[in-house]
Amino acid sequence: MVRGKTQMKRIENPTSRQVTFSKRRGGLLKKAFELSVLCDAEVALIVFSPRGRLYEFASASMHRTIERYKTSTKDNIRSQTVQQDIEKIKADAEGLSKKLEALDAYKRKLLGSNLEECAIEELQSLEVKIEKSLVSIRARKARLFEEQLAKLKQKEVTLRKENEDLQGQRKNEEQLAAAAAPVAAGAAEQSHPQPEEEKDEMEVETELFIGLPGRGRS
Repeated sequence: MVRGKTQMKRIENPTSRQVTFSKRRGGLLKKAFELSVLCDAEVALIVFSPRGRLYEFASASMHRTIERYKTSTKDNIRSQTVQQDIEKIKADAEGLSKKLEALDAYKRKLLGSNLEECAIEELQSLEVKIEKSLVSIRARKARLFEEQLAKLKQKEVTLRKENEDLQGQRKNEEQLAAAAAPVAAGAAEQSHPQPEEEKDEMEVETELFIGLPGRGRS
């Protein structure tokens, strides 16, 4: 009797589903054991029944096999992540390179180079953009001139104020010097009085009589 091919879908009958689970579970555990023995493979099998009962098989330590699985999975995920990051960086670099090339070509056109490839519409668009740029440049230039002029005016006011302060300070110094001159002269005269001896000598000199000795004054 030829067995028919089992259709791969959920068995609706609970009894048939439980019988099929028991048979296939035993065959699965047997195959796992045979694989570990025949091929010297590290096999770990975990099965939960529809009712939540655990069935397991491990050719070595279940814990060691699970840790080995985690490490291998983590390394694979890390490797895949790194590879994805590399691919993304390459794609971003290619995109940026293309954008830089496009910007460089556009800049050359704005400067008047490589215009042979441009159609009339593109030339008109370039002309409009250049005119707008000139308007912005002139407006910015005018603002800078106004700012510089305002700074120069402010500097002029500051210099005038400093000049006025210096002139006022100079006048005050001249007035103080003029007022102090007579006082200094009087102090100099008082500091050099005429000695009494010199006065006596002058009086003696005025009483001298020049003539023959023995004769008095006539």
